[in-house]
Amino acid sequence: MLLADAVTATDAPDVVFALSRHGRRIVLSGGTAPPPPLPREDLRYEIGSAAKTFTGLLLARLIHSGRLSGGEPAIAFLDGGRPAAAHPVTLAHLITHTSGLPALPPGFFLRALPAWHTNPYGRFPAARVVDAFLRHRPRHRPGTRWRYSNYGVAVLGHALAAATGTPWEDLLTGQVLHPLGLDGTTLRADDSGLDALGHGKDGRSPVPPFDAGGFQAAGAVRATPHDLLTFLEAHLDPTGRSPQLTAALREVRRPVLRRGIGHRHVHTTAWFRHPTDGGPMYFHSGATLGQQTFLGFCPDTGTALAAVCTRRFRGHDPFLASAYALLTGEQRARPGADGSCRAGAGPS
Repeated sequence: MLLADAVTATDAPDVVFALSRHGRRIVLSGGTAPPPPLPREDLRYEIGSAAKTFTGLLLARLIHSGRLSGGEPAIAFLDGGRPAAAHPVTLAHLITHTSGLPALPPGFFLRALPAWHTNPYGRFPAARVVDAFLRHRPRHRPGTRWRYSNYGVAVLGHALAAATGTPWEDLLTGQVLHPLGLDGTTLRADDSGLDALGHGKDGRSPVPPFDAGGFQAAGAVRATPHDLLTFLEAHLDPTGRSPQLTAALREVRRPVLRRGIGHRHVHTTAWFRHPTDGGPMYFHSGATLGQQTFLGFCPDTGTALAAVCTRRFRGHDPFLASAYALLTGEQRARPGADGSCRAGAGPS
């Protein structure tokens, strides 16, 4: 079967492909390493940039609850004493990658270099992310250009925490994770033995648990494949999971941005969207120093796919291509020209 073929084709110590079709689930796992003490499908995996889909849903919920509009300048929450510019960076700009911010803040590489292979993001804490934003002078008017930015979504997380007076972890947990019943999802590794072990490009060298530092909103989520399927199934059936999130789940499926030649690249507040023979497919990939993730769903076919593996992304890696093709039913993947179906888009 195609699902088993995708697991076999993924050359990684641990692999899980979890598929849901009209609520019926199939979860297959494997890998090149001996099976861990707990079943692979019960472990929590680092999802990297796919965490931005959780952040997008959170923002949509805060907007639909009336607490925010999305048009607020981020600086109003991060430095209330400073007047906003004539064309400020808004919360909506940050989540749609149209803020004008670079992929990473100035000074990131210099500070991260001593721990580049072990903990680069952990060396750039929240205070440095916010300070870099407050010092930023945009080269382009916000809202006029698309540029994928871990930095921008990280800033959004700090702005939302400040706006609500709630630490990021508590905010995401209370507004998204608990309403959806995602008890196998968290924002940090612990000593419970539930966290999957990542590996380097060689597939053998263990990698320390990912520390997102001040970039929590951009990539700190770790979850079990079962929880990831529950999250995706909620997008397929917004009315059937959590009444509090129904409007937000519908909102994050709505296209808000088109770009590229012929406006072929479509984005929502949380997802990339590509056309397929079976209707639109929504997806996001992610990667950390030792793990990869693909999340996607097709409303018209009632299908969702969560795929994870514990090996750092490599050029010509078959993992993401297999996941993309499996969800679309195509023989090969059609990643966008922006690299949106590459693990390298994540905070790795």
